[in-house]
Amino acid sequence: MINFITMAGIEDDTPPTKPSTTEEKDKTNPPTEEQPVEETPETSERPSKLPKTTTTSTMIPSPPDSSWPDAWLMPPDECSDQKAPNRRSPNVTVTAPQLRSLGISYWHLDPSSYTYPPLAVPWNPQDSPDPKLSQLRDERGYSYADIITVHPDTLPEYEKKVKSFFEEHIHDAEEIRYILGGSGYFDVRNKEDEWVRIHVKTGDLITLPEGIYHRFTVDEGDSIHAMRLFIGQPVWTPFNRPCDEHESRKWYVKEFLEEKKEEAEG
Repeated sequence: MINFITMAGIEDDTPPTKPSTTEEKDKTNPPTEEQPVEETPETSERPSKLPKTTTTSTMIPSPPDSSWPDAWLMPPDECSDQKAPNRRSPNVTVTAPQLRSLGISYWHLDPSSYTYPPLAVPWNPQDSPDPKLSQLRDERGYSYADIITVHPDTLPEYEKKVKSFFEEHIHDAEEIRYILGGSGYFDVRNKEDEWVRIHVKTGDLITLPEGIYHRFTVDEGDSIHAMRLFIGQPVWTPFNRPCDEHESRKWYVKEFLEEKKEEAEG
């Protein structure tokens, strides 16, 4: 199983080192791979503290379907250049209703109106200067946040690390990313097990449900500034495919895929 370093952030699946109870955590020096990490055991048990994403709602409406991020089906062949758009020919668009049917939620905020640090691990979500972000934080129960920048100048062994983010995996918790600058791709598996590429850009706040097979990469711009949020103590352990017997994967299949299977069999 790949252990993703904390500085990488977007698909950073190693929890950050806990701040000392007597000293303020140094926010100027990014964590390194040598620092101790805490990971949940690779077990099929669902952590009871994690809410099911299908029951989490917010009073802030999602944008109209036409304003959702661009998404499309990727070619079935192996992806030779993960940063390229990788569209089919002709292009096959994936719509907002199709993304929602996979359990994905989306909002658009305006980070340009506020100031966010390039790196803050952790960053207190109570410090949010944006009232819409604060409302999402409160309504969805996000109690932890950090902010990172993935760029060749800020991430040691940049190309190697970016390739490592591209490993297909699931999490046992909802994944939340708010793009403060730059852009990148989240790839998720659809109900036919095809790759759907979602192009996230500045202002996009996207959530992926626990148990969905996915991966991440920067795009050809090679830069993304992002905030990740979490409910409770942050733990981003990846469970690389295959992990169909993992409790979170079985939950996702039951919530989002079984109806599709029943319709096909009917």
